[in-house]
Amino acid sequence: MTKLIPLRRALISVSDKTGLEDLGRALAAGGVELLSTGGTARALRDAGLAVTDVAEITGFPEMMDGRVKTLHPNVHGGLLALRDDPGHLAAMEAHGIGAIDLLVVNLYPFEDTVAKGATYEECVENIDIGGPAMIRAAAKNHGFVTVVVDTEDYTPLLAELQEHDGATPLAFRQMMAQKAYARTAAYDAAVSTWMAGAVGNATPYRRAFAGTLAQPMRYGENPHQEAAFYTDGSDRPGVATAMQHQGKALSYNNINDTDAAFELVAEFDPADGPACAIIKHANPCGVARGATLAEAYARAFDCDRTSAFGGIIALNQPLDAETAEAITGILTEVVIAPGADAAAQEVFAVKKNLRLLTTGGLPDPHAASLGYRQVAGGFLVQDKDNGHIMPDDLRVVTKRAPEPDELADLLFAWKVAKHVKSNAIVYAKDLATVGVGAGQMSRVDSSRIAARKARDMADILALGESPAVGAVLASDAFFPFADGLLAAAEAGARAVIQPGGSMRDAEVIAAADEAGLAMVFTGMRHFRH
Repeated sequence: MTKLIPLRRALISVSDKTGLEDLGRALAAGGVELLSTGGTARALRDAGLAVTDVAEITGFPEMMDGRVKTLHPNVHGGLLALRDDPGHLAAMEAHGIGAIDLLVVNLYPFEDTVAKGATYEECVENIDIGGPAMIRAAAKNHGFVTVVVDTEDYTPLLAELQEHDGATPLAFRQMMAQKAYARTAAYDAAVSTWMAGAVGNATPYRRAFAGTLAQPMRYGENPHQEAAFYTDGSDRPGVATAMQHQGKALSYNNINDTDAAFELVAEFDPADGPACAIIKHANPCGVARGATLAEAYARAFDCDRTSAFGGIIALNQPLDAETAEAITGILTEVVIAPGADAAAQEVFAVKKNLRLLTTGGLPDPHAASLGYRQVAGGFLVQDKDNGHIMPDDLRVVTKRAPEPDELADLLFAWKVAKHVKSNAIVYAKDLATVGVGAGQMSRVDSSRIAARKARDMADILALGESPAVGAVLASDAFFPFADGLLAAAEAGARAVIQPGGSMRDAEVIAAADEAGLAMVFTGMRHFRH
């Protein structure tokens, strides 16, 4: 392959006109002939540039509402011809096909069309055909043709031309070809995913996912692992869409934990009052509501002060100065909130390593979306766990029904348990967690750990008794035996919420009655592995 290829002829056809005039002027100044189509040609002419319509080189006008304009041998031959192959050169000469050295194309805005809720017919009309065909042709022939599909690559292209006297080197063309194939792959993935949903196919035979690089990372979960962060183009508020106001770049673990924290705090409607979630290693170590954000943070912090050190904090309302002052009392990695006032940002400004992210809103915890996880030889796909319950969904199974304050705590604890790694046990009192047991192989172990965490905080806070006394308990799945429930009773719990459905439900209910516990079944499980 020839290392340097001078650009003499370029075909430009773009939906996104960002930077188009500057690119066109720079190419024309370098003596590059400009070919174009439709609106792109008009924009270039309006900028005072000489442009040849593609219809002039194909001999056919654009037709069928623009569906057919570049699908022609005079275009694809110019892109695909091998310039060092005598047979290809002879064919070009015989058929009057001119070489195209540069292709600049970005595609119909299909993803944006879907995102705005367009009709089925409008989405179909925004599926680009000629663009992907030309991109793939140019990328295949990157030994001789430069292809650019992203507006941010106009500047690097012009820099290469400046450095190499109007030519592009092979390494640059290879890099652009890789990006081109990634773009068409992502485009096809978007189309196929949308169509699967549009026709109601929950399990399509082939499924594709795509992302756009947001951030290369120094390493992954551990320093020996390569890593990067990609966004999927969705507008769900969260770490992917947030504005970072200060602090160093987020790490792999920061992003994972921040996402977990924000998704958890979003369970609590800000209209019902402030809420705070503190996360460590993707598990909550404290969650609380309060009359103010500062109070919610203080109560969440008091669940497990040890684990909160170096954690991630998520708030369901904009950060204020009082809460910011309280947060700066310990080492915190990231704070994420819908917003932050100027006074709060000023408080954080002295903490150079503390990252502050604002999102402009909360994700909808009930919205439908897909999640996937890689396994050896494939990946698992499932709906996001957006399940939720209302008070009327609960079934009282014990002799004693929960009191109103117990019911409020049970519903609070259930929302938290949904975000705790299984096996999950959550103790809560007065709308604040007081003990969390996560990720144990045995449910009774999770129950005992949560109770021990509560006792530890009683010592730290110099309380007269464990805060688990008089608390409620939430279990993400049923108790297979009565031992986990009895551990809760021993810790002082007075009410329990769990899915039910065990073969030994009757045994567990009897143990709850004997211990004087109120217990409700949800009929819904919240495993999180």
